[in-house]
Amino acid sequence: MDSPLAVLKFLFFKTPFILKTALSHALGLSLTASKWDFRTALVVNIIREMLCNSPPTSISKQQQSTLRDPGIKGKMWVSKVTMPAPSEDALLDLLVNTIDALKHENESFSRPALVPVEAEWTGYRADVADNAPEPSISEAEKYDSMVKELASDITVLYFHGGSLYLMDPCTSRSAVAKYSKITGGRVLSVRYRLAPQNPFPSALLDAFISYLSLLYPLAGSLHKPVPASQIVFAGDSAGGNISVVLLQTLLQIHRAAPAGTTPTVLFHGKEVELPLPAGLALSSPSLDLTRSMPSTKTNALYDYLPPPSIALEKSPPCEIWPAKPPRAYLYCEGSTLCHPLVSPLSAESWAGAPPILVVSGEEMLADEGKAFAQKAARQGVTVVWEQYEAMPHCFALLLEGNAGGAMSFDTWADFVKMAVRNPEDIVTKADFITAKTLVRQPLDISKLIEIGDDVILERMKKSRQEIIEVAAAD
Repeated sequence: MDSPLAVLKFLFFKTPFILKTALSHALGLSLTASKWDFRTALVVNIIREMLCNSPPTSISKQQQSTLRDPGIKGKMWVSKVTMPAPSEDALLDLLVNTIDALKHENESFSRPALVPVEAEWTGYRADVADNAPEPSISEAEKYDSMVKELASDITVLYFHGGSLYLMDPCTSRSAVAKYSKITGGRVLSVRYRLAPQNPFPSALLDAFISYLSLLYPLAGSLHKPVPASQIVFAGDSAGGNISVVLLQTLLQIHRAAPAGTTPTVLFHGKEVELPLPAGLALSSPSLDLTRSMPSTKTNALYDYLPPPSIALEKSPPCEIWPAKPPRAYLYCEGSTLCHPLVSPLSAESWAGAPPILVVSGEEMLADEGKAFAQKAARQGVTVVWEQYEAMPHCFALLLEGNAGGAMSFDTWADFVKMAVRNPEDIVTKADFITAKTLVRQPLDISKLIEIGDDVILERMKKSRQEIIEVAAAD
């Protein structure tokens, strides 16, 4: 949808559909009536109708419709910053070498440019009205005002969702401000480069620069150096992907370093260490871009995401897609879809990772989170996994006021606080939370999914080939 007017037109023409949905739910005739409240039924079905049954639009039109800045107002401090790109190529060289080291086969990619990375420092602004205007002060003054209201030393490095080609920090401000409020800390929300204009590994490089810029800010930066022990990577959906692949990048760099040493890299003229963060907090992470797992079909009832068959349909051509030269997938070359830094579900090892939280609904991407959490836990990583029965993708952000969403926010906040303050107290566990009653049902995290690693990789390769063949046929 391009604008509020377009949304209103859509809803007007879908009035019969909306009335049918409402009546079906009220009479208990829908398959989800026993699991959802009326608001959930209406929201999920309308979004599904918009995404799955609307005329296809160009990639550029889709992208631009999600980049409109709604402005800054109310209970949030936002300070916009730009983190300079290093003048030397050492960081880029290290990333390229890491990508090469993790290749399964002949996976191709283009070397990205080193560019400055924009971001938004965000914090909770108390004691103002919900529609209070943003103060007319400098970005530095906004940052200082934000810092004065912080209740903890937690720093969340946040990556927004949007399938790696949509959305922006400006469209995630409300959620990010809430993350700040419930942790008492600050959030750095990164404006990573979007596909298809900037394919893999551009977004990963931007994430890498943002992390090192937190650790080692240049003179004149608004913030002081932030210890890695106070930084938690976080992301929703595609942002979860970036969080996880940034972690896997760091883990591979550590694996490649001499035993007993901490790896280093030249960054803005100084040799600096590359520590691991305090933890990862993931909501509905997208970990398999081939969308090969069974839940893509089995959980469609509770989700609004388009099935792969629709996702692969050709959008009307525009100035940014098809790419020039053409490629099979928006985010990367088709051959690279199974690479561990593109689809981290294929990564062989998570050993040595900091504590990880994975929260998902009973959604189409659920199996990816299950397999990832299970594998990491089996390899000795502290993992907290939660799945909410009958809830859709990113339900906590989508369904404001939903009791399950509120519960998941509490879990998220508790985990982030513990990861920074007392990580040794985090206990590996898995819970399935029942719909409406919100009863926790403990599960064995080592037995979340009965699909072996080899089978998962074969499924991914098969789906990758299907994506390549569909693209070639267009």
